[in-house]
Amino acid sequence: MKTEQLAEKLVAVSLSLLLLLSHTPKVFAQTDTIRVKDKRLLTSALKPGLKQYLVYFQNTKDNRSLKFWLWLRDINLETRNGEKVFTITQHWYGSDSLSYRSIYSVNKVPDFAPIYHSETIGKKTKAFNWAADKVISADTVANNEAKNFKLDFTFANFNWNLDIETFEMLPLAEGKSFAIPFYEAGIPAPLYVLYKVTGSELITTLDGNKVDCWKLYNESDYNGRHFTETYWISKKNHEFLKEEDSFGGGYRYKIKMMGAATNLLPRFAK
Repeated sequence: MKTEQLAEKLVAVSLSLLLLLSHTPKVFAQTDTIRVKDKRLLTSALKPGLKQYLVYFQNTKDNRSLKFWLWLRDINLETRNGEKVFTITQHWYGSDSLSYRSIYSVNKVPDFAPIYHSETIGKKTKAFNWAADKVISADTVANNEAKNFKLDFTFANFNWNLDIETFEMLPLAEGKSFAIPFYEAGIPAPLYVLYKVTGSELITTLDGNKVDCWKLYNESDYNGRHFTETYWISKKNHEFLKEEDSFGGGYRYKIKMMGAATNLLPRFAK
């Protein structure tokens, strides 16, 4: 994993740990808790198809350079063992092969509960079978770097690698806050992460259209540094269009590419 990717994961884990510890039960009582068993996610809003995003980093100490990635998320509906599931494949392409990573996840359609997750960075793959009460290594995957991994859960949770899809299915509205149980396969324990709707904004997309969006936000202070994350989700189509993060003098942006962007997957598959 490249330094930027490792830093990104550490930031996310640190931020959410702080959110979990710093918000009292009284605050959580005033939020909507999105439990898996309650089936409160609007799974019909998650549309199959390929979505492509430009991801770039900027450091204020080096304002003459940017780091870029092309991020592809391909959502499909399938039936496995008589059960409808979402399969979601992610590809991250950077300026060199070392920055490439691929992610594959399977989730139940009715509640978006995780079933399977794997992530490949370089030649190393970690793969997990996921249930409501535990996550364990997928023993059928050859050379699984997560072999013998097992973690029992005290509560069912959602796959943190699919936070964007989860946000697209939230019942967003003015003044709402959401406590979401997230887990990223391999970290010590699942966490409740707090996200707030801070208002709405009309943004202009890359194809020149103006889209009314909800702004979903979280923030914290950790180790003397301040972190913020803002997501723009369209009101009409429940579509993630933009993200802006700040942490320790650095900024990360994700921008959805317009529909005319070339589908690179068939070319890379050759």
